[in-house]
Amino acid sequence: MLCCRLAALGARRPLRPLGPAAGNLLQRWNVPIGLQMSRQVASSDVPGGKGSSSVFALIMGLSTLGAGVYVYKTLRENKERFTSRVTTITARSQENASSPGAASQGSAAPEAHPEVPSHVPFLLIGGGTAAFAAARSIRARDPGARVLIVSEDPALPYMRPPLSKELWFSDDPNVTETLRFKQWNGKERSIYFQPPSFYVPARDLPFVENGGVAVLCGKKVVHMDVRGNMVKLSDGSQISYDKCLIATGGSPRNLPAIERAGKDVQQRLTLFRKVEDFKSLEKISRQVKSITVIGGGFLGSELACALGRRARTRGLEVIQLFPENGNMGKILPEYLSNWTTEKVRREGVNVMPNAVVKSVSVSGNRLVIKLKDGRKVETDHIVAAVGLEPNVELAKSAGLEVDSDFGGFRVNAELQARSNIWVAGDAACFYDIKLGRRRVEHHDHAVVSGRLAGENMTGAAKPYWHQSMFWSDLGPDVGYEAIGLVDSTLPTVGVFAKATAKDTPKSATEQSGTGIRSESETEAEASEVPTSPSASPTPRVPKEGEDYGKGVVFYLRDKVVVGIVLWNIFNRMPIARKIIKDGEEHADLNEVAKLFNIHED
Repeated sequence: MLCCRLAALGARRPLRPLGPAAGNLLQRWNVPIGLQMSRQVASSDVPGGKGSSSVFALIMGLSTLGAGVYVYKTLRENKERFTSRVTTITARSQENASSPGAASQGSAAPEAHPEVPSHVPFLLIGGGTAAFAAARSIRARDPGARVLIVSEDPALPYMRPPLSKELWFSDDPNVTETLRFKQWNGKERSIYFQPPSFYVPARDLPFVENGGVAVLCGKKVVHMDVRGNMVKLSDGSQISYDKCLIATGGSPRNLPAIERAGKDVQQRLTLFRKVEDFKSLEKISRQVKSITVIGGGFLGSELACALGRRARTRGLEVIQLFPENGNMGKILPEYLSNWTTEKVRREGVNVMPNAVVKSVSVSGNRLVIKLKDGRKVETDHIVAAVGLEPNVELAKSAGLEVDSDFGGFRVNAELQARSNIWVAGDAACFYDIKLGRRRVEHHDHAVVSGRLAGENMTGAAKPYWHQSMFWSDLGPDVGYEAIGLVDSTLPTVGVFAKATAKDTPKSATEQSGTGIRSESETEAEASEVPTSPSASPTPRVPKEGEDYGKGVVFYLRDKVVVGIVLWNIFNRMPIARKIIKDGEEHADLNEVAKLFNIHED
């Protein structure tokens, strides 16, 4: 419309040329020089095109000017809005920083990631020795691996053997707090495998550059979806995984007679297993006058000896009762079991063999234990050490097989329960390529099976051929190590000799440099242990009451050695392991005993 009207006006009345004033105006408006030149050309044009050129130049100039004004105005408004927005955000940040509770919000800033990761490549269920050994093995083979341990225990992974051994012989009055102890060789260490600084916070595990090991303490896996590679925790959170290890361990068994008793009895009972049980029992031993240990196996005998040492200085009465004929009656041959029983008695313990508990009740302020043969035992506190029940609750939801004979998750020789699920430690019922299907409840087995599971989780595909060992110390002066099937119902042959000052657990740890003997011995091969020929007597069963200083006990099945106990003989376990691995029939075990140098002074 504007163009039409201007054209009409131009037709009725010719436009006058733009004068100098108009040129100055265009310059003040910053009209481009090209348009100004077009104005000058139009003013000097021939009479026929003078009006049309002037109108065109004016229209172009006004259009350009309008566009420039519009762009300038838009940019200025956007700049003002941007400045206003930045000012608002800055003001809010300052208000949050100065408001109450800002400190707690600031400390929570790093917690932007959830406490429980939604996915981990390696998930280890259980926080004991087997899980830690697996984590260390995975990281050794895959330095960038991200490993998450989910542990029901509130404490970081720790070793259990000192709970019934060295910790009880500590002179530190604060041992229950420090959990540090002197080994038999005098060196001090903590029960924890690694300090807290070793571990990565669980929420940061998926994001740390080089991976690491994280531990979720006080968390329990309650459901396992094998097909979906997912687990559910007791707090409702879920974790998916690529590969999973079940190392749930076991729970201490109780006696039916005690389970039937009332709450008053339960409140005076310790089922010894965890570090909290040690702390509790150590405190109780300082407060009561009498403690009764029920159980004559490894744990029961060790605790009886440890408490017996305190009986001498504090007037504490320590009673040990069990159904067998003597201490370690299910493991040691009868003559050695009887000798062990006398050794425990010399430690200040009132040992009562052939004792079967019928009932337990409270009378007055004391516990009364009635035995099936009519005897009664009065005490203030009971410690039950009668075995371990493998934790297999996850088998139902996961659809995993539980062995009906030995208990535990049934796995193959590579410790696999499924293609991406492994089991290690006390909860694993594995196939031993030499001795058949077994389930073992000892520290060294947890180390070895955990390490193997970790290797296989990173592609090793190794069978479980390594024979794990176990050991028990009745104080710093008497101890034994065993391997294979050690069952007192099997025929045995023992070769003994006089002991020297070097033949004690204390001396053994001084030589190896570690109180946990399996840490050094499981790494050795038989060829690494020096042996020297020596004369040895004909194998014989020692006479009753004889002092068994040191010796070797061979356990036979079909004339083949399937188990060995080294009595006060240390640092020779690789030799015993090789004998069992070879699986040969030996005509003269006296010659085999020479390999252990038991007659050296």
